Amino acid sequence: MSRESFQDLKPTIWVGKRGITSVMIDEIRRQLKDRKVIKVRWLRNTEVNPEEIASSAGAVLLEVRGRTFVLTERRSRSAGRDSRNI
Repeated sequence: MSRESFQDLKPTIWVGKRGITSVMIDEIRRQLKDRKVIKVRWLRNTEVNPEEIASSAGAVLLEVRGRTFVLTERRSRSAGRDSRNI
C-alpha cells in the first residue's frame, strides 16, 4: 500500500476519552493480523502517543497526521529467508 492511499483508508479504531486500554491494544493486534494496515483516530481531548501505542501492539508506525495515525504489522525475519545466509 502506498503512502498516497493512506488517505483513502478509513479509521477502524477510534480512541475515546478513556484513552488507550489493554483491550484496545489487543484489538489493534487482532485487526493488524486481519488487515495488515489499520488507521487509528482519537478525540481532541485525549492524550495519545502513537509511537508508544505502536510499540505496545508490536506494530510499525507508518504515518501520523493530526489526530490520526497508520500502523502496519511488524514483519518477522525467518532464518531461511535472510539474504546474509547464503
